Amino acid sequence: MTVLQHLNPALATLPVYQPGRPIEEVARELGLNPDTVIKLASNENPLGPSPAAVQAMSQAIRTVHLYPDGSSFHLKRRLAQQLELTPAHIILGNGSNEILELIGHAWLQPGTDAVVSQYCFAVYPIVTHLFGANLITVPAVQYGHDLPALKRAITPATRVVFVANPNNPTGTLNPPGAVADFLNGFPDDVVLVMDEAYLEFLDEPADLLPEIRNGQRRNLILARTFSKIYGLAGLRLGYGLGHPETIAALEKIREPFNVNSVAQAAALAALDDLEHVARTRETNRQGLEQFHTGFAKLGLAFVPSAANFMLVRVQDGQRVFLELQKQGVIVRPMGGYQLPEWIRVSVGTPAENDRCLAALRNVLNRS
Repeated sequence: MTVLQHLNPALATLPVYQPGRPIEEVARELGLNPDTVIKLASNENPLGPSPAAVQAMSQAIRTVHLYPDGSSFHLKRRLAQQLELTPAHIILGNGSNEILELIGHAWLQPGTDAVVSQYCFAVYPIVTHLFGANLITVPAVQYGHDLPALKRAITPATRVVFVANPNNPTGTLNPPGAVADFLNGFPDDVVLVMDEAYLEFLDEPADLLPEIRNGQRRNLILARTFSKIYGLAGLRLGYGLGHPETIAALEKIREPFNVNSVAQAAALAALDDLEHVARTRETNRQGLEQFHTGFAKLGLAFVPSAANFMLVRVQDGQRVFLELQKQGVIVRPMGGYQLPEWIRVSVGTPAENDRCLAALRNVLNRS
């Protein structure tokens, strides 16, 4: 007998998350200069963090010998002011992924179900399987969520429904009216997780904050992040919004000091840098148009996106991914999402987008 024979049985079939490859790793593997490699694989902000956040981090780093504020008092208060909530409505996590895992701790166990859409964010199945629950996958419609079908899939065993809007990796969006219909009649004893990681890129998002403010929905949790539009992916900071009683339950599970002091300082500054957010949104809008035009000229099918990335069909996604790497362009193959003919390309700067399209043209011409 060894310790490996006593592992949690769920680990035997647990999916493994495959992140976008780091620049340094690709450069080292292929003998490239890291300065010549661009990464359009992980939906990161091409403008980087806000200058205000950089300045705040440089000051906060002087006190990293001290433990951070475990309650994140100032950041929660600032978020509450911005969202017209109270700090009791908010829980902070080491990325929004930790919020998803806390939800699994609280509601998922063997014999229960979680409902997701086909082509959903990879972490939802991982969290579900980690806690021994059953994963119910509802077929997608035009690569997006079929909200009425998701609601019909709920059974007495269902504990959680995960919905990303916009969806990752497809970029599809369910409009506000469809989301409102989805919430109408949604069972009170099932947790609805609305993953809003890309919400800030939308001109007219579905506003679910009133549902949190009025206190009527104890089962609704909104998951958000500082990784995308705020450009703080490397700090790992996300947050969940919900009824104070629901948030209090999650707080019992949250690890102490899960959000470091540098991340808290950076997020506080980033929230107030509205100019950086506006520049990022405009850069993203132009980048999506650039890819729309570029992919159409290459004769490639793509899924129109409401986020900061685009799904494009290249016939053999893994081969194209590998060939692009040789030209110093990192994208994301979609085989792990059961989309082997596709790659996902994050919006970069205009120059990075042009370089990606040129590299893609070279790869396709050679094939």
